[in-house]
Amino acid sequence: MGPPGVSLAGFPPMKDDLLGLFRQTGALLDGHFVLRSGLHSRQYFQCAILLQHTDIAAQVCGQLAHKLREFDCDTVISPALGGIIVGQEVGRSLGKRHIFVEKEDGKLALRRGFQISPNEKFIVVEDVVTRGGRVQETIDIVRAHGGAVSAVGVIVDRSGDAKPDFGCPFVSLTEMNVETFSADNLPPDLVRIPAVKPGSK
Repeated sequence: MGPPGVSLAGFPPMKDDLLGLFRQTGALLDGHFVLRSGLHSRQYFQCAILLQHTDIAAQVCGQLAHKLREFDCDTVISPALGGIIVGQEVGRSLGKRHIFVEKEDGKLALRRGFQISPNEKFIVVEDVVTRGGRVQETIDIVRAHGGAVSAVGVIVDRSGDAKPDFGCPFVSLTEMNVETFSADNLPPDLVRIPAVKPGSK
């Protein structure tokens, strides 16, 4: 069962329904946030709050898998920590293996005995992308091990006009053009609010 007041009817969710799920589960936060990219924003997508509801996770990630089904892949890979649930659910929906990369000495690395075979085809999945740095790191790891990346899929693309070029198709369930600001160019309303960094460290 989802949280009170959240309807899971109408699979697959449309864009407005997905944003509604974020709001109703408390996963779309308003305030002053520092994103993983280092940029500041008035809004933050805390996908873990949404995906803690396993039926919602299956529905949302199943819809992402549906959009990725046209791309040839052997394995789904995701960056830890935020992408793990998304990757696991997308992999399950596609009937593919799922592995993840995680931080080691400050950078993402392939660990835990996970293997990438030469010419193995991957889909990279993540929860939210702003600049796409972690996705690009993941792509670089796949390619460094001789694998190929067929596509990138994310739940929320908040890159706006600065859409990253990953050198492969990039699909999302929803796009939200949220204003972002550099630390030295904050608007007055954000200057007055202490910044928080809600993402995983």
